[in-house]
Amino acid sequence: MDIRTHAFARAGLVGNPSDGYFGKTIAVIIRDYRAEVTLAESQELVIVPSEEDISRFESIEGLVEDVRRHGYYGGVRLIKAGIRRFADYCSQHDIKLHKRNFTISYHTNIPRLVGLGGSSAIVTAAMRALMEFFGVDIRKAELASLILSVENDELDIAAGLQDR
Repeated sequence: MDIRTHAFARAGLVGNPSDGYFGKTIAVIIRDYRAEVTLAESQELVIVPSEEDISRFESIEGLVEDVRRHGYYGGVRLIKAGIRRFADYCSQHDIKLHKRNFTISYHTNIPRLVGLGGSSAIVTAAMRALMEFFGVDIRKAELASLILSVENDELDIAAGLQDR
C-alpha cells in the first residue's frame, strides 16, 4: 500500500510573525507548486534522495551551478528531522508505534529560496504520510507546532509561524 500526501506552496501577502504583526498574516496557497511524499512499507527504513539530493555532477561548473540553484542542502535532512520529531512526539505522548519499516521519497516543484515555504511543505507532507502509516492523529494546531519545531529546533532553519 503506497501512501501519497502533499502540501502546497504558500505566499504571504500581508504580515509575518517576525515583522511586528504579532503573528497575524494573510497568505494564499499556490496549487501549481507542491511537495509530494510517497511512503510504502518495506524491510528497512529507507529515505530515497530526490533529484536535488544527488551529489553527482558532470564538472566543477555543474556543482557550482547546482549550489547556486539549490544551496547546500536538499530535502533528505528535512525528512530525517521530520521522522525524528514525529517519533519523539509519539514517545512523549505515549503513542505506541508499530514496528513495520517504510521507504519514503519526496518530490517538489516549489521554487527554492523565494519564500514559498518549500521546506515546510516537504515536512508537512512527510508528517501527513507518517500519521497515516502509523495511524496517529495529531490535532492541527499541535501538528503545525510540531512541523515548525522540525525546522526551528531540529535544523536551525529560520521559519516562522506562517511557514507551517
